[in-house]
Amino acid sequence: MERKVYLSFHDIPFDDGYSYAYYPKPKLRFSKQEIKELLISIIVLSIAFSIMRVAPYYAYFYLYLPISFLAVITAFACHEIAHKYMGIRYGYWSEYRMYPQGLLFALLLSFAGFLFAAPGAVLIYGMPSREESGKISMAGPSANIIIAILFLLISKISAGIVANVAIAIALINAFLAFFNLIPIGPLDGRKIFAWNLAIWAIMIILSLALVIIAL
Repeated sequence: MERKVYLSFHDIPFDDGYSYAYYPKPKLRFSKQEIKELLISIIVLSIAFSIMRVAPYYAYFYLYLPISFLAVITAFACHEIAHKYMGIRYGYWSEYRMYPQGLLFALLLSFAGFLFAAPGAVLIYGMPSREESGKISMAGPSANIIIAILFLLISKISAGIVANVAIAIALINAFLAFFNLIPIGPLDGRKIFAWNLAIWAIMIILSLALVIIAL
């Protein structure tokens, strides 16, 4: 058998009967445990947000449940799923895990008329580089910014209750993006700031501008 030596990578005849294995593209999959914890988080946050909106008239919290559910799905669930997707894209095992104490704390605080929630987070297992960590962290606030812009546009072309709901969802998403971009502690902003200062600055200015527009 004749042995061929190629002096350059570009000289290798890729179409000359050679076969090469490709890794399959990562897919967005959810475990049963993850789905259960996401649903529990969504339900608890929706109830807490509704109670906060009607405090101290707690008996009427159910009136805000539909809006609260939409807000939580778009702001919280999309944020976490965006983190998960980017983690998977880089080949890391990524799953959402709720913080039961954080959910309970959010529910209790809602009776006081305000909400500060730490419901859980997507856990990334592996050793991502600074750039990978920055991009994974950027995914969540980016999703909120895109959703905020979309619902602001919807509010401009609609009227009545549809416009009111759209502006509320836009505000919640914009505020969540802004809050998570603060470069402290475990928030997304710290990792984005450490990776790329310019991107962090653009994102936090944009999210703050969206909050002001939606107010």
